[in-house]
This record gives sequence, C-alpha cells and structure tokens, in this order.
Amino acid sequence: MINVRPDEITKILREQIESYNKGVTVQNRGTVLQVGDGIARVYGLDQVMSGELVKFEDDTIGIALNLENDNVGVVLMDTGLDILEGSAVYATGKIAQVPVGQAILRRIVNPLRTLLMGREKLRQMSLDLWNLWLLELSVVNQFVNLCRLELQQLMQ
Repeated sequence: MINVRPDEITKILREQIESYNKGVTVQNRGTVLQVGDGIARVYGLDQVMSGELVKFEDDTIGIALNLENDNVGVVLMDTGLDILEGSAVYATGKIAQVPVGQAILRRIVNPLRTLLMGREKLRQMSLDLWNLWLLELSVVNQFVNLCRLELQQLMQ
C-alpha cells in the first residue's frame, strides 16, 4: 500500500497554486468572410475601432474602415494573396502612425513605417524642388517689383 503524507501533498499544492499564472489575455478575433480587390470583409471584430490596424494570419496588415453591424471592411496594406476565407484576423489596438525624429528625416515612409525612398534619392529630388521653388520665387519677386514701379508711376 502507498504511504500518503498529507504535508507533502499540501506542500505540492501550495507550490502549484503560487506558481499558477493568473494572467488572462483577451483578443479581439475575427474571421475573413471574403477577400478581393484589396478589401477584406471580416466577421467577429466587434470591438475594433475605425482606422485601427488589424493583422491577418499571413502577417498582412490592414486598416479597419467600414464598420457595419455584422462585418467590418478592411483595406489591405499588401496584396493579400495568402489571405483565405475563414482565416483569422486580430485587432491590434493601434492606429496607423509614423514616428518622427532624425531617423525619419529626408525619408519617405508609409503609415506602416516601410521605407519607400532613402536619403540619396531624396536629396537629388529635394534639390530639384528647391531650384524650382527658387525659380518661382524669382518670378514672384519680378512681378512684385513691376507692381511697385506701376504704383510709383501712378502716385507721381
């Protein structure tokens, strides 16, 4: 027969209770109803906000825009070729945003922080824009000077 000692059982139970993780996570999860033309219709994202980023199973990011009673219209920020009907979608609780600072200076990024154009190409483009702006500014200055001369002649 097995010898059961209550103090050992009590000690084991106390250790398990103390190490028990009481954390509960709640996820706002939905299911894809249909996908096409860069739009996904999702059912089940009841707590999603307009403009909130959602994440699909294939790591595609979308923006929830059309909130209806029974489904949500999500604009895909990628091709969405791997998204299938019935796949899961998760609300992130975040909106599309881009941080500011020296790292973003003279760079073009999309709302998902993907670099679209780096410094080298942007420098050349910004110089061209600067030269165009200076040209426009000189034309405006010439026009203002002509107007000033006309006013001076009229006042004499």
